[in-house]
Amino acid sequence: MLLTVARIGRAHGLRGEVALDLRTDTPEDRFGIGAELRTEPAARGPLTVVSTRMQHGRWYVTFAQITDRTTAEAVRGTELVVEEDSSDEDDAWYPHELAGLRAEHVDGTVLGEIVGLEHLPAHDMLVLRELDGTRTLIPFVRVIVPVVDVAGGRVVLDPPGGLLASDVANLVVSEETVGVAQEDTTGRADSADTADGADD
Repeated sequence: MLLTVARIGRAHGLRGEVALDLRTDTPEDRFGIGAELRTEPAARGPLTVVSTRMQHGRWYVTFAQITDRTTAEAVRGTELVVEEDSSDEDDAWYPHELAGLRAEHVDGTVLGEIVGLEHLPAHDMLVLRELDGTRTLIPFVRVIVPVVDVAGGRVVLDPPGGLLASDVANLVVSEETVGVAQEDTTGRADSADTADGADD
C-alpha cells in the first residue's frame, strides 16, 4: 500500500520550487537530496529532490523534473507517496490504520467509530461516526486524542464539552430556562432559546 508523506502545495518563485504540506514527522529523512518519490497520480512522477529549505516552519522543495513556475503550478495537489513497508515512524498513523477503530471516552463510554482522517491546514482531523450516525471532526492532537491503540482496535478521546453531537443531545435544560426565550437589551436570546434551537 502506498502511503502519503506530503502533498505538493503552491508554487514559490519562478524556478519550480514548491511548498509541501507534510504528512510525515521526519521530512529530513523523506526529502533528502537525491531522494526519489513516487506520486499520485503516478503519471506526475517519480520526482527527484535536488534542494530543500525551511522557512517560517514550512518546507520548500525543488525537484529535478520541475524547473519553472508553470510546471510547479500544474503539479499542485500531487501526493508524494512511499511504500507502507518504508514507514517506521513512531506516533504516526495512516487513514487505513485508523478507520474502523472504536472510539471511547476517557471514562470508558463508547462514542462511536473512527471512519477516516482528513488533512486540514491547521492539523489533521479524525472523522468520528457517533452512535446516532452523526459525523463529527475531532482534532487529532494529543490533548484530545491521548491514546491510539491500533492493536487494541480503539482510540481514546477526551473531547471538550460541546465538540460532540451527543453533547447537544444530552443537554439538560433546568427549570429556570424552560419557557419562552426573552431577549436582553443587546438583542441576544437567553439560554432557553439556545437549548431549544440546538437541534435545528
